[in-house]
Amino acid sequence: MTAPRRGPRPLPLHLMLGASRGWVALAATMPSPTGSPSWSDAWPISRAGGAERARILARLAEGAHAPEAFRAAILRRLLREDRALVAGIAAYRRHPWRRDLPDPPTIWSEGGSRLLDYAPGAAGPPVLFVPSLVNRAHVLDLTERASLLRFLAREGVRPLLLDWGWPGEAERGFTLTDYVAGRLERALAALPGPVVLVGYCMGGLLALAAALRRPARGDGGVAALGLLATPWDFHATPEDASRAAAIAALLPGLEPVLDATGTLPVDVIQALFTGLDPFGVAQKFRAFARLDPASPRAALFVALEDWLNDGVPLAGPVARETLGGWYGANAPARLAWRIAGAVVDPAAVSQPAFVAAPHRDRIVPPASARALAARLPAATLHAAEAGHIGMVAGSGAETALWRPLLAWLRGL
Repeated sequence: MTAPRRGPRPLPLHLMLGASRGWVALAATMPSPTGSPSWSDAWPISRAGGAERARILARLAEGAHAPEAFRAAILRRLLREDRALVAGIAAYRRHPWRRDLPDPPTIWSEGGSRLLDYAPGAAGPPVLFVPSLVNRAHVLDLTERASLLRFLAREGVRPLLLDWGWPGEAERGFTLTDYVAGRLERALAALPGPVVLVGYCMGGLLALAAALRRPARGDGGVAALGLLATPWDFHATPEDASRAAAIAALLPGLEPVLDATGTLPVDVIQALFTGLDPFGVAQKFRAFARLDPASPRAALFVALEDWLNDGVPLAGPVARETLGGWYGANAPARLAWRIAGAVVDPAAVSQPAFVAAPHRDRIVPPASARALAARLPAATLHAAEAGHIGMVAGSGAETALWRPLLAWLRGL
């Protein structure tokens, strides 16, 4: 029997946020003692909530509608949106699609990690993909049609995927040095000849550190480096710095959870991601409710949501390094981030590099990724017309990333 879907996670948070934008905006039309619409400037609202407030106030100022009638219309709309959100979540949870792709051969494993070979025996240097530690690796192999790795294999490349796996008792004590100088380096050593190393999101920073430690000399050496939606300067703009500081400020409150479980749990990670775009989840589920459930677009939506909601907890020491060091102290851009005692400095990377910075990325702001390309001596910067996830697995991913990356690999 197939297990029921749990997403979107954490569900109470998404339901609350889904309803809050409109209801907070509705408060702008409520009369104050002076007779004008009331609004506390001290009320913390998002950009989306502020835009909704401004739209409502502008309509009232036009005088085309009596305030009471306009408020009633808003209320009817809010109730429709609430119903659409619930309908979208219900449609997602009962959708019949399930991922059934067979795994390729495993050629190396250690603890919960394994190395998957998508084109055994293919000519040319292996291309090893390193995903983030907080999501399942198969975002790069989502479905038969939405798989960067299977696309590259069909084009004659030998792609491999490092699946970090679920952090067990040993991994819960890992630092970033343990992951890079330990597990990733041993996976590289299992491959013959020079390797092209490609990291996605957080995995890009791990790949960067590994490339500095293993220049292209013999088996497992890194001959070239691909960095897909990889952050570097977490304070690249004032807005980025403010957002990063807010994330880092949560760390003291999370310490009891880290101490109790040894990890940053999946639902906490999901809540942190939600904070980057508070109303985005509700908006996309309302849109999903309008889709034909039998359409390829609906199936891709479900595939991506299943992947998003099947996250992986983050080892406690790594959570402290990333939230406090990366987001809070901006350690990478300040050249204060170290692996095994050595500074991770992109300026010291002699290998050719490919940096993909999506234009519509809310998780890794484009300025953060472009700062990394600017510091690499031999970087090719690709500005992808996509978002963070859409670039690698969306309906337009082949144009946005797959073919430009393939062209770069062939040019090597």
